[in-house]
Amino acid sequence: MRSAVPKVLHAVAGRPMIDYVVAAARSAGLDRVVVVVGHGAEQVYVRLGDGVETVRQPTLRGTADAVICAGALLRSDRGCTDVVIAHGDCPMLTSELFEALIQCRRDSGAMIALVASPTDDPHGYGRVIRSPGGGVTAIVEEASATVAERAVREVNAGVYCVEATWLWEHLLAIQPSTSGEYYLTDLIGIAVAEGQSVQAIEAPLSVTAGVNDRTQLAFAERIIRDRVRHALMLSGVTLIDPATTYVDVGVTIGVDSIVYPGTFLEGATSIGQDCRIGPYSRIVDSRVGDGVVVELSVLEGAEVATGVRIGPFSHLRRGARIEANAELGNYAEVKNARIGVGTKLHHVSYIGDADIGAGVNVGAGTITTNYDSESGQKNRTIVEDGASLGSDTMLVAPVTIGKDAMTGAGAVVTHDVEPGMLVVGVPARPRRRRQSSST
Repeated sequence: MRSAVPKVLHAVAGRPMIDYVVAAARSAGLDRVVVVVGHGAEQVYVRLGDGVETVRQPTLRGTADAVICAGALLRSDRGCTDVVIAHGDCPMLTSELFEALIQCRRDSGAMIALVASPTDDPHGYGRVIRSPGGGVTAIVEEASATVAERAVREVNAGVYCVEATWLWEHLLAIQPSTSGEYYLTDLIGIAVAEGQSVQAIEAPLSVTAGVNDRTQLAFAERIIRDRVRHALMLSGVTLIDPATTYVDVGVTIGVDSIVYPGTFLEGATSIGQDCRIGPYSRIVDSRVGDGVVVELSVLEGAEVATGVRIGPFSHLRRGARIEANAELGNYAEVKNARIGVGTKLHHVSYIGDADIGAGVNVGAGTITTNYDSESGQKNRTIVEDGASLGSDTMLVAPVTIGKDAMTGAGAVVTHDVEPGMLVVGVPARPRRRRQSSST
């Protein structure tokens, strides 16, 4: 991968590759999941957390040696009848494949069942050699294959189900290769030599392929994102142009929502029903309610309630909370702030570290000046319900604008404003009671 990041931690559709394999194993009903860790072990441990058993392979001596390391945890488990073995860099593997593989071994009585993948380009893969009856007789690596064996178009996917007792009894019979590594594929020859049955099921490379470089990473990304998009459309979501819509695994979207081209939905994002998202919007780790419109905008760690309209060109940063039926328009930026029910924030404004009440009109160019450069502190601004902020108002925090108060155009507000009062000027001073005030 030419990377400081361990290969299995490279992300596909928003999640590290290893997550997919672990999730598929769990969904297949496997009782225990053990990850054998080598390169970048500490980083992998952090990602996996306490919910997955791990064991260290001290010296990277091949796939059979990795399984021997796992045996330190598993071989004493008398309730274990099947051991499924897969690579952590195969994010496209599915629970359905694992289930079919286990069923194949049990139904056939074979000691080993493996996955074979048909392909028109088998270069670099071990070939699966079958008997006339269809059983597997050998896996031959390309370097040692004959001309006839190289012509075989069925390749080893590296996914196995092995009868547990037989596996632990025969692993140590594997001899090192010329490179000093111990290859799990040698178990096939051992089983055949004993007269044991070895069977195979087929699955396409779009399910079984591993990732060894950035081009293969892009291939896996495309396959998994296609699965996500397909599932969303079947669930009642409209994707105007699926090929240019990017949705991470785990993102949820409600029925009758429409997602327009160029949109990215990432991380722990949920979108409600009847929403219109995009075009060219990015929503990350955000919760969006029903009936929301987001156009040409960015949301990061935001909470958006029902009926809100956002954009074009709005930016909601971490901690933004937009309440029902509020409107954010051109070049509105909100950070760590609440925008109240029905409030309008339409033009070229920054609201940071603030609580803006319900029914507030925020004039064009309004800025909360929330950062004190001398103290290094960020201070909070409060604007109470029904207030109206004139164009180019500067709110110098900490400051409170009372209910139904009003600021004139260009006001620089440095002191609290009483409810219902109109203030104007630099610095802003009270002028009179607001005529429309109910206070």
